[in-house]
Amino acid sequence: MNDTILACDLPTALDARPDVKILSLDCFDTLLWRDTHAPRDIFSALDGPSQLQRQLAEQRARIASALRTHNNEVALSDIYAELAPNATSRERAAMVEQELNAEANHCFGFMPVIKLMQAARARGLMVIIISDTYLNSTELGALIAAAAGDEVRALIDRIFCSSEHGVSKGEGLIGKVVKKLGVRCDTILHIGDNRAADLVAGQKAGVQALHFRQFSPAVEQRLRLEAATSEMIHSGAATPNLNCQPHRAAIALGEPQVHNPAELLGYTTIGPVLWGFAQWIGQEAATLRQTCGGKVHILFLMRDGHLPRLVYDAVAQDTATHATEISRFTATAASLKTEEDVLRYLDAEAGTSPHAILTQLLFEPAEIAVLLRTLPAQGAHSALVRAIRNAQRMAKILKRTRAFGKRLGVYLRATIAPEAGDTLMLVDLGYNGTVQNQIEAPLRAMLGVDIAGRYLLLREHDLPGFDKRGFIDRRHYDMNTLEALCGNVAVLEQICTASQGSVIDYTDDGQPIRAASSIKGAQSATRDVIQRGTVRYAREARTAIVRPERAIDMTAVRSSSVAALARLMFLPMPEELAALEQFQHDVNLGVDEVVPLFDRDIARRGLRQRGLFYMRGAERMYLPAELQGEGLAVKLTLMAHKRFGLALKYADFIDQTITLPVLIADGRKVDTATITATPTHDGYFVAPIPISDCRYSIGLQFGQLYEWLQVESVVFMPVDRFLSDRQRAGAEEVAAVPTLEGMEQAGPHLFRCEDKAAFMMIPPPARRDARAMMLAVVFRPIVMRETIPTPATINQAALFGISGDSPR
Repeated sequence: MNDTILACDLPTALDARPDVKILSLDCFDTLLWRDTHAPRDIFSALDGPSQLQRQLAEQRARIASALRTHNNEVALSDIYAELAPNATSRERAAMVEQELNAEANHCFGFMPVIKLMQAARARGLMVIIISDTYLNSTELGALIAAAAGDEVRALIDRIFCSSEHGVSKGEGLIGKVVKKLGVRCDTILHIGDNRAADLVAGQKAGVQALHFRQFSPAVEQRLRLEAATSEMIHSGAATPNLNCQPHRAAIALGEPQVHNPAELLGYTTIGPVLWGFAQWIGQEAATLRQTCGGKVHILFLMRDGHLPRLVYDAVAQDTATHATEISRFTATAASLKTEEDVLRYLDAEAGTSPHAILTQLLFEPAEIAVLLRTLPAQGAHSALVRAIRNAQRMAKILKRTRAFGKRLGVYLRATIAPEAGDTLMLVDLGYNGTVQNQIEAPLRAMLGVDIAGRYLLLREHDLPGFDKRGFIDRRHYDMNTLEALCGNVAVLEQICTASQGSVIDYTDDGQPIRAASSIKGAQSATRDVIQRGTVRYAREARTAIVRPERAIDMTAVRSSSVAALARLMFLPMPEELAALEQFQHDVNLGVDEVVPLFDRDIARRGLRQRGLFYMRGAERMYLPAELQGEGLAVKLTLMAHKRFGLALKYADFIDQTITLPVLIADGRKVDTATITATPTHDGYFVAPIPISDCRYSIGLQFGQLYEWLQVESVVFMPVDRFLSDRQRAGAEEVAAVPTLEGMEQAGPHLFRCEDKAAFMMIPPPARRDARAMMLAVVFRPIVMRETIPTPATINQAALFGISGDSPR
């Protein structure tokens, strides 16, 4: 018979065991669960001792008990006697009471176990608790009543605690209980979450035993990474981090019944995040109803508000919401009322493609084609601004934007029908509230309404003075944390969006006009499955939890949501990335443009060429996904860099160098020198060699250093590109065409040097412009030679015109 049982099977655990007369249960993590990652996290809620102090006091108390009584079982009072040896008995009793209250606030009954207990009592079975704990039976019984309710406590006939019997389950407590009850051991079924203490010890005592497996190894790892992420995100917070994970119970019950990886991503990660957001939206809407004069209309902005709306509707079924199609494109178009508005828009869009700007200004395709032909290659934006400031063109823009705003008003009246004095509550993922910034003034003037923006994640780069709040915002986290969370938010956007094109206009009778969706059908199908899992979690989030009615602890919900979101963003699991492998990101600016969500080949090349510093300037949508396979240390480094805003320079990543001998030939003479190669990643080094105006051929004398080596890449690029903070792998690179002298290529990138004279000769590329060029060689030593000469070294920093600690 299988000796392991899952949460979903617990209610029927007795069905195939007619001979069982007594149901025996472990308490913690079986009947009673905590809403924290680990039991010790509760200690962070204590006023006085730190978590570490409380843990060390328990260790000392157990050591003292082992020396005095030859067992290490202790009572809670013994622990506080060690923790506060000079406190009075009344003071220590207050400390004990505080810990019991903290446990009661963070514990709850696990529904599947309670259903099993109810089934046992319906069959006339005795129900007992056997627990390894420093609480006594009275304290544990009171805790069960406080955390799960008096009805659950009434289901229990007897409670046996290791602290009262001087022995743990692993040391024979279950056998002692059998003798105390005076029953046949094989008529007892014992179930608990600890394989050694509950299954092995139970079988040793002769009782029927089952190991309750809460989570699979993969789930345990994900929750562990969430806890680690939470510690980093909440480091330095004013309030202690309890590592709350209120979703643990729902995941233990529901996850084994979900078999699709995409649905699992929704159920286990996106679900807890958006469930917390939905709870907060409900509270914010209730507050607005109390403070505003009219009706509150909850508008989820499409497309990214699609999944948040589905989740909110699943948990607040009695509240009407609206799927409102106002995009950044339509909000901007409706906001351009004056010439000054247009010029301000143009100032903000310097660097944006002229085609996108002209599309936003509502020019027709034929008009755009004509204007684009007139723009010079250099100074295109300035020329575009001059062209747009033409009086006739400006008048055309303003006429079209006014008409656009009227069509938007018709759409809102037709779909929402707000009255003057009502409040439109705009709900979106965030992150700057750009749509609200653009649309607030037109909506106030057009409809006579108030506007309130409520966002999952809000980190404004200015202070517009509007009514904006975020579930996660500056009231809770510093700007470095908010920026870190926004950096990889494209993955959340693509999961939450609706399977339709973005709205680009409205008909005269108020129907939205959408652009054709540029996202592939396979991605939409996967997204639908993720969203299905997300909504399923929202519906099941509380079904596993039994506790007396109490207000939701929004601080705990928020911190757990942030931890789950940050874990997905920085430490994604392989199965999650498999579900997102083919995802693309559309920029949603009224133009048909998509980019891959992540590309591991680009990351691998960037790391080998530039090392960890590559991550500083990588213009990627979901960079941590690209780092999968490069090790946890790399992803943690990225997370720390973003979370704390570390001002690290390229030189800070260098802890060793290689002096590489080279030949420099200009067609008339050949000189010898050395170049300093610096480490990048995974044992690779990069040797940057200046070649000025493409006059010099370079010979790399690898044979003097190595018998075997790998050469990852040999490319030319402009010096300013190599030194740029925004350097990207592959940008402006020209592949070199080397010749080999005394070197043999034994495989892809693998070379053998016959002797010390072996070298790789690299002629310069054709000169394209006046920019200084350089050769970048990325290689990895495999087998070293014994002797290494040290001729004079080229001062690369001087040739590049930089200081040694400048960022590259």
